[in-house]
Amino acid sequence: MAAIVANTMMLKSISAPWKLNIIRYFDNSFETCTMTLSALYTEQNSNYSTERGCRTTTAMSNKQMELKALSPTSSLQTKAPVLNEEVYHDQTKNFRDFAEQAKDFNRTSGICEPPRWFSPLESENQWKNSPLLLYLPGIDGADLGLISNHQELGKVFDIWCLHIPIGDRTSFKELVQFVEKAVKEAHRGSPNRPIYLVGESIGACLALTVAARNPAIDLLLILANPATSFKKSQLGSLIISLLQAIPEQLDNGLANILTSSTVDILRMAMSSVQRQLPIPRNIRQVIENLSELLSTIPVLADVWTKESLLWKLKMMEAASLYANSRVHAVKAQTLILASGRDQLLPSLEEAQRLSNLLPTCQMRNFNDSGHNLFMEDGFNLVTVIKGAGFYRRSSKIDYVSDYIPQNLSELKKTTDGYGWVNIAADPVMLSTFHDGKIVRGLAGIPSEGPVLYVGYHMLMGFDLAPLISTFLEEKNILVRGIAHPMFFQNELEKRQLDPSIFDPIKILGAVLVSPTNFYKLLAENSHVLLYPGGVREAFHGKGEENKLFWPSQSEFVRVASRFGSKIIPFGVVGADDLGDIVLDYDDLMKIPYVKDVINELNDGVVQLRTDTEGEVAKQKFYLPGLLPKLPGRFYYLFGKPIQTQGRTNELRDKEKAQELYMHTKSEVENSIKYLKEKRETDPYRSLLSRLLYQATHDSNAEIPTFEP
Repeated sequence: MAAIVANTMMLKSISAPWKLNIIRYFDNSFETCTMTLSALYTEQNSNYSTERGCRTTTAMSNKQMELKALSPTSSLQTKAPVLNEEVYHDQTKNFRDFAEQAKDFNRTSGICEPPRWFSPLESENQWKNSPLLLYLPGIDGADLGLISNHQELGKVFDIWCLHIPIGDRTSFKELVQFVEKAVKEAHRGSPNRPIYLVGESIGACLALTVAARNPAIDLLLILANPATSFKKSQLGSLIISLLQAIPEQLDNGLANILTSSTVDILRMAMSSVQRQLPIPRNIRQVIENLSELLSTIPVLADVWTKESLLWKLKMMEAASLYANSRVHAVKAQTLILASGRDQLLPSLEEAQRLSNLLPTCQMRNFNDSGHNLFMEDGFNLVTVIKGAGFYRRSSKIDYVSDYIPQNLSELKKTTDGYGWVNIAADPVMLSTFHDGKIVRGLAGIPSEGPVLYVGYHMLMGFDLAPLISTFLEEKNILVRGIAHPMFFQNELEKRQLDPSIFDPIKILGAVLVSPTNFYKLLAENSHVLLYPGGVREAFHGKGEENKLFWPSQSEFVRVASRFGSKIIPFGVVGADDLGDIVLDYDDLMKIPYVKDVINELNDGVVQLRTDTEGEVAKQKFYLPGLLPKLPGRFYYLFGKPIQTQGRTNELRDKEKAQELYMHTKSEVENSIKYLKEKRETDPYRSLLSRLLYQATHDSNAEIPTFEP
């Protein structure tokens, strides 16, 4: 108890530039976890919590001050909204906060305070049953490496951060025992809930070691630039020897060296630049940011002394040896994040090595990022986790209920990635009211679910991004697509291809195809997108454009009727205006080398409809040879909603269900036929005519089309 009192007194002395509402940490004996009031704001910093999106409580009741066990069960049971608002993150302030807070937290390092845990608890809207996330810091030992991600992470995780004071000399083995103790206690409290270990550099070695020693606990590891590559890095014995030779008078220079090696100051200074603002204003902002960032280096000099840095480097060496000797025993799911411009460690090479050793491992590369990846401009750990399909709240991922709705920046970034489709094809969306009237736009789309959209899958899925983004922007409706298993497997990574190309699909809410997931989506009144033609339609051959390849038997009617779902058939045309297929699957399979590549791509991919025959059974992925055209235009027609409410008993009859299935298919074919005819009358079908229209009108004006 004496240790708790001493630590509490130390915390009260901190003049924190941003508010940590609650500090929760273990005492020296690892036996007690406590919650205590953090330092109150100084008057001059009272507005900072609002700017950071933190909670503004400045006091706690006696009841809130009582001891509590480390447990993720205290999460607020608030369901996330469909579309999250996101506070803009100024990277300059993130680094400034890190430097100032690191100094405050380590000001009493001469007392040699022990390592401890704390949770910022910045979010008041934490998801129900959120998993526990333990953050394990890098070489600096500060618990603030995720400072720019706290707000988003706090919505879906119960976050605890490990703080290792700069004066502490706890060995790596003792740190392993410290973290392991927390993991075991949390597991005992909630044995069915996963525990995330997020570690960077040394922290990644900690995570690997704890996972190796506890294979029976459900751990998920997120490793950023792991220090397991220490022996191959610039930080080996040569650097240690040079540091030992540096005179004490040059200690301040270490901050400059370490800062320039771990942080891209110029990129951070440019993080708040907005393209739409005047150039002189942006230049002034960059200069101000640079000045502020450079002013933090003397602050860091108080933390990164020669003696402390030598200790950290020697610990990193020990951590690397310790983790590498046990990596073969790691069974946990792992996500490795590797920076391409890491000046301290060969992170890309090490990520590949570890991914070959670990049994269930994914890798994401950030080629333009430095060593301190978590503090890079625009980096959002929640987005990375979502894209990798790495978030779950129980022993198995539930693609329906574990989905984290995208925030505004994710939506913009994802749709910008497919922006060329919207620019080149300028999609025209048409919808149909219940009385059969066709209008431009999505006014005929029901707002309330469940709604099932059943339609034609354009070549290579070009229709998908405009559809989902338009529904979000115009109707604030998240349309969740039923997707092929390949998007959720790691087959591309196994072939040393970039797996992140499928991340946007998962970020936008795609769900692994299965009867259970389909059932769950409709049960939650979702808007669901289904392509019965699947891979066969999206990768069709020459002369097969706008042709449906649906199974002969109904696959969705009876489930849709069970929930009274409205079925909206839709057609889409326009891929044939992007290019002509000159080499299809049959042609490419006649070329020996290309044949091997296609077979390798499909080898190991879960095959669907193996119980069918004929054209529908051809479910092979390949890249067709295309002869590009001057782009035309995409056209979508969402047909009249088909009601199934009150028809459950009727549609249990196989013949009645089949009749409705064939009617839906016929409506899709009629929509395609309608669009092919009407587009011939569109004066702005060609790209040149649209460019001319934009040149003579407001650039944001909607380009006209045919009259429906």
